[in-house]
Amino acid sequence: MAYVIAEPCIGVKDRACVDACPVDCIYEGEDQLYINPEECIDCGACVDPCPVDAIFHEDELPEKWKWYKEKNAKFFEGKTGLSPAQGKGYK
Repeated sequence: MAYVIAEPCIGVKDRACVDACPVDCIYEGEDQLYINPEECIDCGACVDPCPVDAIFHEDELPEKWKWYKEKNAKFFEGKTGLSPAQGKGYK
């Protein structure tokens, strides 16, 4: 099980979730941030810091955003050597 970042993140990409993640499993894509489902430890530390309420446990995604689970997984398909997103403290 993992957490998924959904539509409210698009165009925002606030990195408060990145700073909160204890295992650095959040990556930056062109339009939003993504959580690597293979690295996520299902702790939920990223949920509360998100200012746009874009992060949901995969089993609790609102119906209208269920497809983000697949979008998230596809982001990581066939990619190796990705570096996790850097938090606000790294800019």
